Amino acid sequence: MPEVFRFFGFSFFFYSKEHDPLHVHVEGNDGMAKFDWNGSEFVLAERHGIKAGDFKKIKAIIDENADIIISRWNEHFNK
Repeated sequence: MPEVFRFFGFSFFFYSKEHDPLHVHVEGNDGMAKFDWNGSEFVLAERHGIKAGDFKKIKAIIDENADIIISRWNEHFNK
């Protein structure tokens, strides 16, 4: 399970045997979320147990680091 990075107690990662579309999982503080890449930005696909304040931080981190997430996905899955 490759971890892309960790911020504010949340882990941003992929599972080793992932599927398209490109996406990133986030877990921490008793919650989880998944964001899918729609070709221009990451959009929320699932969210469970993440508080509104934490969600805003998570989304901002993903938006600011989208290029890193995409690069790590492509590197890990040889795309």
